[in-house]
Amino acid sequence: MRLNGKGQLTIPAEIREKYGLHPGDEMDVVEVGTTLQIVRREGGATRGQRAVQRLRGSATTSMTTDEIMGLLRDE
Repeated sequence: MRLNGKGQLTIPAEIREKYGLHPGDEMDVVEVGTTLQIVRREGGATRGQRAVQRLRGSATTSMTTDEIMGLLRDE
């Protein structure tokens, strides 16, 4: 890997897939002796959790859950 002019590294696709890394995941660079380790940030929200946080409270409806389910099930 090569550090680019902005100080960024590209993690190879096979490593991202192996460890389940996705765009937006938060990482830390940790110094261990004379070695740098890239680690997933502790307690960081998953991609699904971030999506839920963004959408929470944005729905506007006066329908009940049962009414919505009826529409989805074509009842």
